[in-house]
Amino acid sequence: MPEDPLGDTLTAALRARVPQCRVLTGAEVTEGHLHDEAAGAPFGRPRAVALPRDTSQVCAVVRTCAELGVPIVPRGAGTGLSGGANAVEGCLVLATERMDRVLAVDVDDHTATVQPGVVNDDLKRVCAEHGLWYPPDPASSAWSTIGGNVATNAGGICCVKYGVTRDYVLGLEAVVADGTAVRLGGRTVKGVAGYDLRGLFTGSEGTLGVITEVTLRLRARRPEPPVTVVGFFDELTAAGRAVAAVAARGLTPAALELVDRHCLQAVDEWKRTGLQPGAAALLLARSDAGGGAAEEEGRALLDCFRSAGATWADVSTDPVEADALFEARRLAYPALARRGPVLTEDVCVPRSRVPEMLERIAGISASRGVAVANIAHAGDGNLHPLIIVPGPGEAALARVHGVFEELMDAALSLGGTVTAEHGVGLLKRGGLRRESSTAALALQHAVKRALDPSGLFNPGKVLAPDRP
Repeated sequence: MPEDPLGDTLTAALRARVPQCRVLTGAEVTEGHLHDEAAGAPFGRPRAVALPRDTSQVCAVVRTCAELGVPIVPRGAGTGLSGGANAVEGCLVLATERMDRVLAVDVDDHTATVQPGVVNDDLKRVCAEHGLWYPPDPASSAWSTIGGNVATNAGGICCVKYGVTRDYVLGLEAVVADGTAVRLGGRTVKGVAGYDLRGLFTGSEGTLGVITEVTLRLRARRPEPPVTVVGFFDELTAAGRAVAAVAARGLTPAALELVDRHCLQAVDEWKRTGLQPGAAALLLARSDAGGGAAEEEGRALLDCFRSAGATWADVSTDPVEADALFEARRLAYPALARRGPVLTEDVCVPRSRVPEMLERIAGISASRGVAVANIAHAGDGNLHPLIIVPGPGEAALARVHGVFEELMDAALSLGGTVTAEHGVGLLKRGGLRRESSTAALALQHAVKRALDPSGLFNPGKVLAPDRP
C-alpha cells in the first residue's frame, strides 16, 4: 500500500486520545463500511473507520479530524439508497453501530431517548413492553438504525396516517464541527424557542454534524387488530385511480401500499409464499381506527378499489394472510435485489397524479428498454420504481441512471419532488438542483457554510460542490 503520513497521524492520534474507541485501518476496513445500498453510487477509500460508544468519544474523534483536516462521513447501518453514507477518498468513516443503547423510556410522557445505533425494530420491541409504539417503519426497519432514520427523515408504510421520522423527533444531541456536543429541542411536545435547529438536523444526511442521541415521541399502542382491504388490478393505472379515489374521499388509512406483479413473483421465488397473482398490481390498505370505525373505513376503501376497476377486492378475514401480504411488500426490494443489481427510485407526486405517474413510469421503461418494477407508499403519493440493471458493465449502468433521471423529471413535471424519504445523497444532487430555485439553493449552501465552514461533514453529499 502507498504511504499515507496523514492517515498514520490520524490513527495514532485517535488511539492515543480515545483509547476506548475502536479504530479500523487497512484490511480491517471491509466492504460493509465503504458504501450504502445505492447501485452505482461512487465511493472512495477511507483512511480509517472509528466506532465510538458514546458522545464524549464522538467529540474527541470530531475534534481530531477537524485539527488534521480529515473529512468525516457519519454512518448508521448503511441501508440507505442514495449514496449518502458512501465513503469519500481519504475520509474517516464514523460508524455509530456500537452506540446502540435505549437510554430511557418514559411511560408517563410517552417518550424514548436512544443512542443513534439502536435498530428501529429493536426500539419498537422495547416500546411494546411498556404498551407504547414508535410508528415510523421504513421497509428496512429490521436493520436500519434510528440515527440513520433521523439523518434521512425516513418514512415507511404507515406514514400516510402517522407521519415520518421528523414528526417524532422531540429533541436530539449532535456533535458539530468544533467537536462540541449541542442539544437541540427537548422533551416537550411543543416548543418554538428560536430557530428549529432540531428540524434542520433531521434530514440533513450527516452534512451538519453527527447525531449522538435522540428523544422520540411515542404513541399508545391500539389493542384492536386492524382491518385489511386487498385489491387486485389488471392495470397499474387502475390501481393508481383507486389511490386517487381514496384521497378524494378524504380517507386516511393506516397504510395504503402498491406492489406489482414483478415484485410479488420475486418474493415468491425467494420465500415460497404462493403469492403469484395474474394481476398487474396488488393494493393493500389497513384501517386501525378501532371497532366499528375501522370496519366502516374498510368498507369505504373497498368501494374505492372496486369503483376504480379492481378485478377482485375484499376485506381480509384472515389476519395471518393479511400479515403475509404486508410482509411480501416489505420484502419486495431485497427479493428483487437477490436477482441482481437494482436502482431504487424515490419520487413523490400529489396523490391525484399517481395514475399519471404510473403511466409515465411504464412509458419511460418501454422507451428506454429497461425493466422497471413498482412498489409504492401509494397513500401519500410516494413511488419507488425499482430499475433492474440489464446486465454487467458501465453501459448498462448508464442506461439505468438515464431512467433514474427521467423518472425524477417526470415527477417534477407533475408537481412532485425528487425524493420523499431516501434523501439526496450522491444520486439526486442533480434532481435537487432541478427542483430548487437558485435562491433556495443559495440559502442551503449558506446554512452548510455557517454550521460547517470547513466542509468537514460528508463533503460532496446533498449539495453539489460545484454550484454556489
